[in-house]
Amino acid sequence: MIKIVRGEPTAEELAAIVTVIAAKASGGGTPAPAPAPSEWNSPARLVRTPLHPGPGAWQASGWAR
Repeated sequence: MIKIVRGEPTAEELAAIVTVIAAKASGGGTPAPAPAPSEWNSPARLVRTPLHPGPGAWQASGWAR
């Protein structure tokens, strides 16, 4: 039930407010799916690949001379 307490709305104004209230009450359908998480801030990016001992391991570590 809608009660007008002040003023005299036109038929178009009443139709607009009823439409808005009906749309809000219906829930608006299914929500949009959440976006996939970004890998930009992933802590896994900070983890370095393990170094394996053997020929060329020192150069592979990034400390090449």
